[in-house]
Order: sequence, then structure tokens, then C-alpha cells
Amino acid sequence: MRAFRSLIALTFVLVVAGPIQAWWEDGHVALCKIAEAHLSPAARTAIADLLGDIPISDPHVCLWADQLRTTSEYDKKYPHHPTWHYINLEVQLRPEEFKPDASGDHVIGAIERLQKVLSNPSVSKGNRKEALMFVVHFVGDLHQPLHCLHRNDDRGGNLQPIKSVLGVAEDKLNLHKVWDGHLVKSDRGELTVPDYAKRLADEITTADKEAWQKGCPRDWAWEVHLVGVKSVYLFADGTPLPKPSEAAAELTEENYFKVNRPVVHEQLKKAGIRLAKVLNDCFEKAP
Repeated sequence: MRAFRSLIALTFVLVVAGPIQAWWEDGHVALCKIAEAHLSPAARTAIADLLGDIPISDPHVCLWADQLRTTSEYDKKYPHHPTWHYINLEVQLRPEEFKPDASGDHVIGAIERLQKVLSNPSVSKGNRKEALMFVVHFVGDLHQPLHCLHRNDDRGGNLQPIKSVLGVAEDKLNLHKVWDGHLVKSDRGELTVPDYAKRLADEITTADKEAWQKGCPRDWAWEVHLVGVKSVYLFADGTPLPKPSEAAAELTEENYFKVNRPVVHEQLKKAGIRLAKVLNDCFEKAP
């Protein structure tokens, strides 16, 4: 356990030093706290066996997958891991054209593969621990709309510059950052992350849980894509955001944040419930 704590402590230093991906820390921690409240007894026992007394909402765990972008060791073990955080689905994609790459080197394929690793007790404990930390992170990533959406190959909004957010300019600001963190921060307000997670969790009804647990990662990815199509690249009045070649937009409370905070609010709740389902299924199916 002491060795594992040292490993994840080093991981966390590397995580916070580098670029954080979907939802940043606040979002990932909050959705994992929601998931923790909905874990089955079997899942709780299995997770404790892999992580000890460290919860999945600990940043050392739920942000672990982002750190791998900076380490050659994991590049060798998981050579395609950088693409496992997202799936590129063009904004104009039609339902019949939704055919994820058969290689599985995207967020859908990664979750499906890692579920099998996690539920197989014949796999080494170390590999199952890593699979757990991957799954915890990737189910969260899947629910950030710009991890299932892009416009004109803009890399999930990373190439879509934004001039300012709520009147504040920021160096290298882009649309992906707005959805990763600025909208979450705006929705959280003055609440601590634990209190924010509790507020989200307390809003979830039995009907919500039953509805959101239906389907699988592939179904959820398409749903998230459609959520993004209806919101991400549009101002509040329905007009499109400017293209990268045009003057960068200034996103304000009235023209963007007021209509998109509720989107982020619900995506985090869905992610938490669905993460719990994925983990419960993994450990309840294990022999």
C-alpha cells in the first residue's frame, strides 16, 4: 500500500504539472463521488482490494489516465492510450454514419476493452488496478461533449480559439478548455467540490438513475455527441460560433454560459451514475 501511495503521489505531481484533459479535476472528482454513492457491495469490496482505502474520487486515481501522456513507460505498455480519451465525431455526422473505428483506439473501444480486463480475476492485480483507473477516468471523459464531437477537424474544440470567458481573457484559451473547466467552475460557484458533488447527487431521482443506466458506452457516446451538436458550437440565440479563421468569440453569461451550465450539470450527473453501472457490472460478472 505504501508503494502504491508513492506511485500515485508521483502521478499526481505530473498530472497537475501538465495539461489536464476532460472536466479538469473538479468535474472528475465530483462525478466519481456520485458514482461512489451508487456502487454495489461487490464493487466496493473489489475496488478496496485494488486501491486499498483510496477512493476512486481521489485525484490520484481519477486523474491518473491523464498523467500517462507524459511518461515513456506507459507509452510502451499502452502505445495508443492518448487516443483513448475521445472519439472524433464530426458535428454533421448522421446516425447511419456512426461507425466507431474497429481498432477500438478511442474512448468507446478503450472502455469496452478495459471492462473485460477489470472483470477478469485471472489478470494480474497490477493490470486490473490500472484498468480500474483508466475506466474511472474514461467514463468521465466520454460525457464531456467535446470528447465525442468536433467541427471541421478542430480536435474537439482545441483549435477553436475563444477571446474571453465572462469578460476575462486567457492565454491560449479555446473552446475545449471552456467545456473542460470554465463551465464546471461557473456551475460549481462558491461550493467546495464535495458540496458540489452532493448537490448534484441529491438531484438524481430513481427515474433518472434507471433511465441513465440503460445502454452501453457506444450508446452513451452517440447521446453525448447529440447533446454537443445542440449546444457546443452555438451561441444562445442559435447562431454558430465563428470559425477558427474568423475573429474569436467572447463568451458571456447571456450569449453562452446561461444555456450551457445546465448541460454540464446534467452530464456530470449522468457520468457518475453510468460510471457506477460500469463498475458494478464489471465486478458482479466476475467469477
